[in-house]
Amino acid sequence: MGKLRIRMQEEMKLRGYRPKTIEIYVTAVRKLAEHYRRSPERIEPEEIRSYLLYLLEEKKLASASLNQNICALRFFYIRILGRPWKVDKVHFQKRRRKLPTVLTESEVVRLLAAAKNLKQRAILMTLYSAGLRLRELTHLQPCDIESDGMRIRICDGKGGKQRYVGLSSTLLPVLRRYFRFYRPSRWLFFAENREQPIHDRTVQKLVAVAARQAGISKAVSPHTLRHSFATHLLEHGTDLRFIQEAMGHQHLTTTAIYTHVSPQALSQIVSPLDRLVLTPADSPD
Repeated sequence: MGKLRIRMQEEMKLRGYRPKTIEIYVTAVRKLAEHYRRSPERIEPEEIRSYLLYLLEEKKLASASLNQNICALRFFYIRILGRPWKVDKVHFQKRRRKLPTVLTESEVVRLLAAAKNLKQRAILMTLYSAGLRLRELTHLQPCDIESDGMRIRICDGKGGKQRYVGLSSTLLPVLRRYFRFYRPSRWLFFAENREQPIHDRTVQKLVAVAARQAGISKAVSPHTLRHSFATHLLEHGTDLRFIQEAMGHQHLTTTAIYTHVSPQALSQIVSPLDRLVLTPADSPD
């Protein structure tokens, strides 16, 4: 794509898109060009429609991935080439919402115990105790840990939003030991190059390895700890709107999914039948 790729990257940066989103969009346009073996400028709307159907029917792309491709191609043709989007009868796919994987509290204890060193333990505890997204964790700075107010400042949340989450009293002494031993400067959790934040894949691998060491058979990722944070708060009676704020969810309906994954919350629901006082005549023989 050459110049077109550079233009697209620059335009997306100016519009505030995240680096990962830019990479996904540029890749989607590149794959379209590779599919037809010519510049995307010379690809017609009907060909784009056929390509999207190919992704859906032959490549079996998940609805979320197909929607990303549609968004990427729309952006490219409208914003970069200045053309109207004339791809008929291609609609965003309805996403099948899957219930998230959640650890039990005992599994979280085992996971934390499987950490190999103080840094790994601090990372795992921070993820779980505050329900952070992966990027929110990797971009924490030392100044974001506000021990006086017992809170953590999230400066780079989803959509560029800032919020505060509570600082666990159990996590605080662990972070203090971590500070004394590792002396973080720019980033709280840094890579081999201390001027760079720890890489996403490093954290993902850390979590997966710790889960295996803990004997947990579930597929565990950093986001699993975020889901577990929300579910355990709900199980202990935390108001759903507080969980919404802590998670940084824009809509309460997003948070409400945790009411469907909490077996403890489900077991506490009393059937209306159980509230009735049946007379002997109404009782079964």
